[in-house]
Amino acid sequence: MHVMKMFDLSGQVAVITGAGNGLGFQFAEAMAEAGADVVCADIDMAKNDTTTARVEALGRKALSIRCDVTREADVASLFQAAEKAFGHVDITFANAGIADLAPQPLHDYPTDNWNAVIAVNLQGVFYTDREALKIMVRQQRGKLINVASMWGLAGASSVAPIPAYNAAKGAVVNLTRELALEYATQNIQVNAICPGFFRTRLAAGAYDDPEFVAAITAFTPMGRVADASEIKGAALYLASNASSFTTGLMLVTDGGCMAK
Repeated sequence: MHVMKMFDLSGQVAVITGAGNGLGFQFAEAMAEAGADVVCADIDMAKNDTTTARVEALGRKALSIRCDVTREADVASLFQAAEKAFGHVDITFANAGIADLAPQPLHDYPTDNWNAVIAVNLQGVFYTDREALKIMVRQQRGKLINVASMWGLAGASSVAPIPAYNAAKGAVVNLTRELALEYATQNIQVNAICPGFFRTRLAAGAYDDPEFVAAITAFTPMGRVADASEIKGAALYLASNASSFTTGLMLVTDGGCMAK
């Protein structure tokens, strides 16, 4: 196969949670640019509709669905709607996530904050992966991409104490490895993207704080914060036939942080 054909997603359908914001928008745009139709899911329907409109502007079909990934029924309905509309689901990004509500060391950490982060960043990935895999197992094919973090591979307190986020993303990393093994013989590849510092709205207001930006820029060997669009290449690789023999990979996109 010609190398560029490996990246062609024509005729495929991608489901993306957290599609209304940040990296989710970039994933949706990348999938559409490569030829896929896209099911956009988010709790913020105004932003989700904006992403959907972008997919349609690129000439692809799109579906905008409100989904709270902490609600099992919402996630089940999302995949039912996707399969009903398109007949198949080839690619799923379990992307919806939140930051720690306030960076705090564990001995001061409120239980409600812990539960909120775990509910979205881990429980939501479980619900999303499970529903996607139900369809992919029937099809005997699929690409499942979990969005973890470089902080799923190392502690974050050299920058800020975010124990709930660290715990959830670390669990997503090992869940990805486990699922890769469980489904390796069924033509389903399960991988994760582990981003470093990308300019998104995940941590509300953080990138408007010059001290925070200076600190993370200094921490990153490449000496800069990534633009959100720089995630698109990694996303397309894992969603496409280019990664047909790649499973259980943590694709770290962090400007060199984890090389330290």
